[in-house]
Amino acid sequence: MNEAKPNHERGTVPAKADQPAARRRNRIIAASCTAFIFGMVGAAYASVPLYQLFCQVTGYGGTTQRAEANTLQASDETITVRFDGNVAKGLPWTFRPNDRAITVRLGETSETSYRAVNNSDKPIVGQALFNVTPDAAGIYFNKIACFCFDEQVLQPGESVDMPITFFVDPDIREAEELKNGYAITLSYTFFPIDDPDEIARAAQTDTSEAGQGAL
Repeated sequence: MNEAKPNHERGTVPAKADQPAARRRNRIIAASCTAFIFGMVGAAYASVPLYQLFCQVTGYGGTTQRAEANTLQASDETITVRFDGNVAKGLPWTFRPNDRAITVRLGETSETSYRAVNNSDKPIVGQALFNVTPDAAGIYFNKIACFCFDEQVLQPGESVDMPITFFVDPDIREAEELKNGYAITLSYTFFPIDDPDEIARAAQTDTSEAGQGAL
């Protein structure tokens, strides 16, 4: 009758001996996953400026262009530009275009504006994000001046007109994807981006310093 062989003779490692090795493997796996996650997050943050640059150069996703000045010659052909305004949830502003639509000549510098009202009892900083539809029109829509270039601060109850100066490149006529018509809609959405209490303290400091300077 054959005797049963001990576990170590049969090549089986006791369960207790497995535990330290298993813990080491788990730590290595956990560390690798953590490094991978941080690497992906870092890559994502690094890719944001590159993506924004890509959108600005190509007009991808309805991103408009920014121009220092208009050196184009105006065409007799016109285009209709429509305007839309929205506010993000949590921002107590009213924000809408003063002109729902205007007809402009291609290559001609034009101007319109939006009206924003702070309906709260605190100063608020907002930043406008924008896009153009159809997306293919973004590369032909050039802004010389726009409130969306900077953060906007509205005091309690303040109402302001926010101008936009722009032109539409006549080359839009050559865009294959816009052959069937190219009316443009420019849409803005305002988002809150700062602490109102901190802004109020800064405003009080500025007022106090201005008062001291007047003495």
